[in-house]
Amino acid sequence: MILKTKAFIVFFILSATTFNAQNNSFLKKPDTLNTKRRNAVIISESVLATGTLFALNELWYKDYPRTSFQFKNDNNDWKQMDKAGHLMTSYYIGKVGMEVLDWSGVSKKKQLIYGATLGFSFLTAVEILDGFSKQWGASIGDVLANAAGTGILVGQELLWQEQRITVKYSFHQTKFAKQRPNTLGENYIQQSLKDYNGQTYWLSANIWSFNKEGNFPKWLNVALGYGAEGMLYGETKTTNEIPQDPYRQFYLSLDVDLTKIETKSRFLKSVFSVVNFIKIPAPSLEINTKGKIKFHYLHF
Repeated sequence: MILKTKAFIVFFILSATTFNAQNNSFLKKPDTLNTKRRNAVIISESVLATGTLFALNELWYKDYPRTSFQFKNDNNDWKQMDKAGHLMTSYYIGKVGMEVLDWSGVSKKKQLIYGATLGFSFLTAVEILDGFSKQWGASIGDVLANAAGTGILVGQELLWQEQRITVKYSFHQTKFAKQRPNTLGENYIQQSLKDYNGQTYWLSANIWSFNKEGNFPKWLNVALGYGAEGMLYGETKTTNEIPQDPYRQFYLSLDVDLTKIETKSRFLKSVFSVVNFIKIPAPSLEINTKGKIKFHYLHF
């Protein structure tokens, strides 16, 4: 469901903003558990998650008939771009969950158990709402994508005790949204959330993290991206009025890890942390399933 992505992104941004505001307003991470901070985190996250789910139910699901719990196989829709969105959202909500628990002095083990799994738990709750909607149905593919996002987060913490590879997002406007504006968006903001043709999801690896004795800049990343174009419907179909010719795109590019840019400004550190999910525009090499290779001087 494209419109649900709004709720996921809003939940992530509000969580990240809340954490960074706290990081500027209070002292640094304590050496031991700070129960007041931990309790504040638990209450804030509970209210935020409950409020988001309630709003989603009232603003979206209420307009569609209910049914007994059901599943829907949407794994072939949108060239799996929606699944990439689920992976990214699960990763970042879990990352924020870990960071706020770390700020509270919670042990690393409990951060992984209760913080890193926050994204999977929240998105699973949304899938349950889907399952009781006659219009939609719960998606096993969505659940697996949510689990993959959490797995990328937890796996790196267990393997390296840091996030050397981050999930990122970029967007550019396309001609397809004008053909189906109600589905793909009527303006830039809507299209950035709804038009999968213009979205690219990246795995951005920090070079210095893999070779800390080398001379690479700490902020330099290399990124692998996935996108798709030519999609007007979730399912691939062609009509006389609106033909479709969807295809997949794979990218290789450079990127910047904003959190590794050295600055003494707490404000800038907070800004860098919040916006680091955005892939920095850079030259990129595209290989697509049409058998073409393209070079983009600046890929958004």
